[in-house]
Amino acid sequence: MPKVVVIVASGEREMTNPTLSRMLSAIETAIAEDSKQATSVEVVAADQLILKDYILEFNPLGWQISESQEMIFCPLTLSLPENVVLPFTGIIKACREVLRLRQQLAQQIQVAIGDGCFWLPVVLTAKGPLYGEVIALAEEFYGKLPENLLLLCDLTYYQPFHLSDALRQPLYQMAHNILESLLAPPAVYLMQFGLQRSEICFDRLWPFPTAPALASVGIQQPDLFTSHWYCLTAKPILDLTIIPTAE
Repeated sequence: MPKVVVIVASGEREMTNPTLSRMLSAIETAIAEDSKQATSVEVVAADQLILKDYILEFNPLGWQISESQEMIFCPLTLSLPENVVLPFTGIIKACREVLRLRQQLAQQIQVAIGDGCFWLPVVLTAKGPLYGEVIALAEEFYGKLPENLLLLCDLTYYQPFHLSDALRQPLYQMAHNILESLLAPPAVYLMQFGLQRSEICFDRLWPFPTAPALASVGIQQPDLFTSHWYCLTAKPILDLTIIPTAE
């Protein structure tokens, strides 16, 4: 029986957070609706990984995951233990070190850097990227909360946030260049960005569907949690569409 290990941040605060509960429900729903056979889903706090029986042995790189088991890892946190080697370790570490990533991208591909509360979803399939409609933070919260609290609170995000064509194409190009420079594996990415005097500024990159992706549930087909599951299991995704609503 296939097993999916969903990894979340350690600590009681994160484990009881209502936003995290909604994220877990969304990814578990995506797995259940797609699976043709029974799939076991286990939610594991990051600091508990090395205590699990799917850790094979310790080697010079760290605790290595057994490749003999039919298992899919789905991290929903950047806070992975330094000594645990997972398929996503490299990209997660790069995204976790925000200041270093900003400096790297500013030097390598000359992106503008700045804070922001907008998110461009990029569904990176094996055949290339698909760009979703931009997600924004509800106006009543924008600029009123410290950055480190934005993704820990049960805030309101919405999709689509409409951009002009003059901004849309440069935004897509920035995301493409960033993911290419990082050798990003197939997954759903949220590129967090800001708009300063009509200039796009890179803030940070999330290598999984985090809290803002909840705005896509019931709005985008497939939603970002389903899209992430499809990427992890190499299932094709042909397009991302906004579901029409009745007038």
